[in-house]
Amino acid sequence: MPRMSQQPTVATALLVEDDARLAQLTGEYLQHHGIVVTHAADGAQALAVARRTRFDIVLLDLMLPERDGLEVCRELRALSDVPIIMLTARGEETDRVLGLELGADDYMVKPYSPRELLARIRTLLRRVQGRAGPPTRVLRVGALTVDPATRRADYAGRQLVLTSFEFSLLRALAERAGRVLDREQLIELAGGDSGETFDRAIDVHISRLRHKLGDDARRPRLIRTVRGAGYLLAAEEP
Repeated sequence: MPRMSQQPTVATALLVEDDARLAQLTGEYLQHHGIVVTHAADGAQALAVARRTRFDIVLLDLMLPERDGLEVCRELRALSDVPIIMLTARGEETDRVLGLELGADDYMVKPYSPRELLARIRTLLRRVQGRAGPPTRVLRVGALTVDPATRRADYAGRQLVLTSFEFSLLRALAERAGRVLDREQLIELAGGDSGETFDRAIDVHISRLRHKLGDDARRPRLIRTVRGAGYLLAAEEP
């Protein structure tokens, strides 16, 4: 790997998976659909490859030899904002929440369908390319500026370093500043799907956004929680 795909190349992916057979089957399926795959068998190899090559997306197994997927995710996120999908046989909510808190954009539990994995990849790539929703103007809400065309967000003159899902989520909130949005609405507006809607997924992403905005998690001024209803981005800061 990589091998020739049977369709024009649409993206490049780093697949971090220690199961050689599963990596081969997954890689061949994705490459048949235009995703050029580079395989890394362990965490150390994955980080070495990621430091010298830029990928459109990373598919990261959680249970890896030497360095586990959570540690690799943390280091990958420090290197770039590349979209990350975690792949693991451990489906407990605590594992999924921890993966999201470390910067993963999505999470799939093994055994997964290659077809669903491809759909998740395409969803993330649409977000990164700004096609999760219709083109729109630069959004300004108080000291917050969100530019969908460049996928850049600034707050109080400081550029925010966001994952692809975090940006799409912040954009959805900014487009509807002052309105309460529930979790299902936020998933849909951010270009996600029902696979991401486990109980705490949106809560984790909101928590990360608050942290990056410098918002007080206990008494947030910007992204507010409306108990039993959802979240809203304050149209004006107090």
